[in-house]
Amino acid sequence: MEDVTLTASRNFVKHLKENAYPGRGLVIGRSSLKDAWLMIYWLMGRSAHSRNRRLVAQGSVLRTEPIDISLVEDPSLIIYEAMLELPGIYLISNGDQTQTLYQALKAGKTFDDALAQRAHEPDAPHYTPRISGMLSLQNGQGTATLSILKANPINPEFTDRNTFRPALAQGGLGVGLTTYQGDGNPLPGFQGEPLLLPCSGSAEEVLHTYWEALNAENRIALAVKEIPASGGPGNIVIKNRFGS
Repeated sequence: MEDVTLTASRNFVKHLKENAYPGRGLVIGRSSLKDAWLMIYWLMGRSAHSRNRRLVAQGSVLRTEPIDISLVEDPSLIIYEAMLELPGIYLISNGDQTQTLYQALKAGKTFDDALAQRAHEPDAPHYTPRISGMLSLQNGQGTATLSILKANPINPEFTDRNTFRPALAQGGLGVGLTTYQGDGNPLPGFQGEPLLLPCSGSAEEVLHTYWEALNAENRIALAVKEIPASGGPGNIVIKNRFGS
C-alpha cells in the first residue's frame, strides 16, 4: 500500500499544480502543527464575470462579493456564503447550498435532507457540480461529510448524488473535491471519490501552498479556516487576486 502522504502529494501535483482548471475546490483536513482542523476553499474563473469577485470574512463566515457591482450579470451562481457555522458544525460549499445546509441543520434535519432539495448548477453546457462539506465536532472526534451533485451523463436534466464520509485519521492530511476534472469546453465535471490532499503547516503556509499550486491565470481567491479541535469559532485567512 502506498504511503498516504505520497498519495496526497501526487494528487496535489496532478489535480491542482499541473491542472490548468480544476475550478472551485474545497478541502477538509487536520492541521499538522496543532490539535485543530482546517477548511480550504478557492475560486477560479475564466470569464470576466467569474473574475469579478473576491472572498471576504465576517467573523467566522466566509462569503464571496463582487468587486464591481455594476458588472454583475447574474449574482445567483457567483455571490454566496462559502463557509458557515453552527455549534459544533462547520459548513463549506461552492454555492448558496451552504445556506440550505445551515437552515436545514438548524431545524434538526440532516446533511442529506438538505441537499435533497438541491441539484447541480443550471449553467448549461457545463452543468457545474455543487460540492459541499461538513465537519462535525459534536461526537468529540470530528467527522467529515462531503457531497457532489452532478449532472446525469445520460440526461443532464437529472442530478446524480454522491455522499462520502471519509475518516480523517492523520494530521497534515485532508480530503477534497473540485468542480471540474480539468479545462475544456464544456468543462468536464469532477470524477471519482474525494482526493486525499496535504494540509501541512500553519494556516498561512497552507494558504500559500495552495495558492502557488493553482494556475496563475485562472486563480481568483483562496481562504483557509482554522478550527479548534474543541470547537468554537474558526479563524479565516484569505488571499485575493483582485480587489484585496
